[in-house]
Amino acid sequence: MMDKVIREIEKRRDGYVDELAEFLAIPSVSTDPERAADVRRCAAYCRDALEKIGFSTAEVHETPGHPIVTADWSGAEGAPTVLFYGHYDVQPVDPVELWTTPPFEATVRDGSIYGRGSADDKGQVLCHWKAWEAHFAAHGRLPCNVKVLLEGEEEIGSEHLAPFIDANRDRLASDVVLISDSPMFARGVPSLCYGLRGLCYMEIHVRGAKSDLHSGSFGGAVANPAQALARILSGLKDHENHVAIEGFYDKVRPVSERERAEFGRLPFNEIEFRQQLEVPELVGEAGFTTLERIWARPALDINGMISGFTGKGAKTVLPGVASAKVSMRLVPDQDPDEIAALFREHVESHAPPGVTVRVENLHGARPYLAPLDHPANRAAARALAKAFDAQPVFTREGGSIPVTVTFQEELGTTSILMGFGLPDENAHAPDEHLDLENFHGGVLTAAWFYEEYAHNGK
Repeated sequence: MMDKVIREIEKRRDGYVDELAEFLAIPSVSTDPERAADVRRCAAYCRDALEKIGFSTAEVHETPGHPIVTADWSGAEGAPTVLFYGHYDVQPVDPVELWTTPPFEATVRDGSIYGRGSADDKGQVLCHWKAWEAHFAAHGRLPCNVKVLLEGEEEIGSEHLAPFIDANRDRLASDVVLISDSPMFARGVPSLCYGLRGLCYMEIHVRGAKSDLHSGSFGGAVANPAQALARILSGLKDHENHVAIEGFYDKVRPVSERERAEFGRLPFNEIEFRQQLEVPELVGEAGFTTLERIWARPALDINGMISGFTGKGAKTVLPGVASAKVSMRLVPDQDPDEIAALFREHVESHAPPGVTVRVENLHGARPYLAPLDHPANRAAARALAKAFDAQPVFTREGGSIPVTVTFQEELGTTSILMGFGLPDENAHAPDEHLDLENFHGGVLTAAWFYEEYAHNGK
């Protein structure tokens, strides 16, 4: 069955880059109101592409924000159903002067295609489009049933996605969700990501006097909010970099021995990692490796501080207010709302005298963990091995993809994270690019995945 599919992919391979360039040329920047028409045009482009591939129903759905695109092919009776999720919106391009070539005029150089959205996420979405196309061309059908969900607000928080999923549970019902919006561990190392950290993002506001004061006239007699904030922040961790918030670790799920063994298989060199970052040494929670710290352990970081006079020269001011933004990355089974409450209680109870403190919860996302032995994970591992001629590794990611938890809670489905980007491809930065060997390998992997899952998906 797959011989004809592979021949179709090889026959069409030379045209894939031109098609990706056409997709990348649409400046679907979701955060820019002036690009709203382009985002809408990109949604229509996706619908038309899915119809051309062979999906019987492809629609653009209006939301209070940017459109959502769905498609459905249900011609494989008795076979499992895959819901493929991706996004067609892209990040802003600023600072545009740092791009070597125009961000929406895709350019191929040094074995990669450069353009905004190439790695995140249009290039990875196109891998699946071309896989479906090859199956349809070879056999007039797909090996399993496939539903498609593409959104235009991923880069701005997916505000309208969860309500859409809730209102369309029957339309989106499936056996598994497949997402290609994550990196491989390294070049030549095909990877399956099975875990994502959650997020709890807080802001601390400290107020002292009714306004800024002259430090000569009032210093030593009035509490300084900047110094009070510094004391609060310094008390959030101990000398071994453990988070000092009472109850913070109570629900942390420990790393299993199998996971430690998988981490140990990875070609990770701490010295090279440190040198790439140009830091004198790596610092983190005592008792854990670097990969464990950034993938499987919670973390607390100060993201920014504002207070007083920060311009050139000197100004003897005693600031009236100070603020800081603090993020906490969470792991299973931590709950962002519970952590936010613990954080607020800790900060308020450790506030120095002479100031008032207000704590604000800005954003939260729950952590996600998929079972390594899920049938779709096993199918994905076999597909990666066949496409890249190398056994894949299992990884976690330190960041968050909140929709994975939404799918789990609303549809009861596990999400499989099978990405083809690389960590150094400048997603969200100037000169974003996608390695073309990985792109073509992604097409082959996707083609193999649907075949493998069709036979072993339930």
